Amino acid sequence: MEPASRPLIYVTRDVNSQLSAQFNARGWQVSVATSARDARRALRDDAAAGGLLDLSSRFDSHEIAALEPCLTLPNVGWVAATAPGQLQESALRRLVRDYCYDYVTLPYDPPRIVDSVGHAYGMVVLGSVEEGDAARAGDGEMVGSCDAMRALFRAIRKVAMTDAPVFISGESGTGKELTAVAIHERSVRRAAAFVAINCGAIPPHLLQSELFGYERGAFTGASHRKIGRIEAAHGGTLFLDEIGDLPLESQASLLRFLQEGKIERLGGQEPIAVDVRVISATHVDMQRAMEEGRFRPDLYHRLCVLQIDEPPLRARGKDIGLLARHMLERFGKDGVRRRRGFSADAIAALHNYAWPGNVRELINRVRRAIVMSEGRLITAHDLELADYVEIAPISLAQAREAAERQAIELALLRHGGRLGDAALELGISRVTLYRLLGAHGMRHPDVVPGEHRMTS
Repeated sequence: MEPASRPLIYVTRDVNSQLSAQFNARGWQVSVATSARDARRALRDDAAAGGLLDLSSRFDSHEIAALEPCLTLPNVGWVAATAPGQLQESALRRLVRDYCYDYVTLPYDPPRIVDSVGHAYGMVVLGSVEEGDAARAGDGEMVGSCDAMRALFRAIRKVAMTDAPVFISGESGTGKELTAVAIHERSVRRAAAFVAINCGAIPPHLLQSELFGYERGAFTGASHRKIGRIEAAHGGTLFLDEIGDLPLESQASLLRFLQEGKIERLGGQEPIAVDVRVISATHVDMQRAMEEGRFRPDLYHRLCVLQIDEPPLRARGKDIGLLARHMLERFGKDGVRRRRGFSADAIAALHNYAWPGNVRELINRVRRAIVMSEGRLITAHDLELADYVEIAPISLAQAREAAERQAIELALLRHGGRLGDAALELGISRVTLYRLLGAHGMRHPDVVPGEHRMTS
């Protein structure tokens, strides 16, 4: 007997009574939704749920666009039901690929569909990230409950289930290595090594030996054999941080390894087979780097099979306060006396400041304030943010402009910078989105060639 009271959202225009009876018999609580509005009503709380999206009932493009925000929710495991040949439509194919754990093709096989939804539901339960989890202190922990971070957690769970290379883009200080570790720890390689190397921190003349290792006598000073980082990661995950700073010479060697799955230590003669999953990250605008000849396009396309964009701290809203309290709890013992929290002016400053250094800057400011503060509450002055307590009054037009910009930033973030998909979510045309990007000074390679790609 399967557990009772598991909620199921059945989105369809044509309810299949036999299928509904099968779900009921297996302990599911079925809620039928015939529109996006019905689906949103059924998904009001954050409890885990299964979801069956019946695309065969022919929702039109506007209805699909309206449903898409429901499909992004991290607490629902969606499975799509499609008619034969329906996934030839690129929009539906993208929808299923991006948001569904599985899909089934009609005619209906009720037990198969129920099992598939049960699997999707189970994956959501296993990987769910609750806001309460953010209160746990610990090294290497990702903290956040805003929409942008929930989308990131969902993306991590999805890419962890595959072995394909992952490319993480985002501003400096956003926590790209934490994301790489989270992917590794949720993958089948989690029992093996996670090996990281910062490609921008090692002098170019030493990088080859760090990546590939060397044999004794390979060069002056090579008194013994050394295993390189790639070989050390055999069976596990290799994280190439700041890959955008990799010298061209090393790019050619890395590409050869990715193509052949073999390396040669410096001074060695025998190729060595190495099995690793590669995750890379950078804050560099890769489109611009390729246009300027600083990065090989063939290597980029090998590395960027799956892409994840890290949200900047300024786009994370309520997470700013959540992170600050988490850091206070984690590093509170660094101070002479125990701090009880943040003053009202500190909270205001935290949310008014733009955080150019992202999470790394927030951590540093809180740690410094813990040591330097003389009161029980940390103030804006302690955070060195006294100038950000008061913000100038804004007009209604300015408020609308700010809200519009944030909506565009988040839509582009959720869709990995794909303008067409972001425009569809926003309910505007691609041409209108181009215009708004220009009006807000938001740069994108499809709009202004050679400019920095927007990663927020």
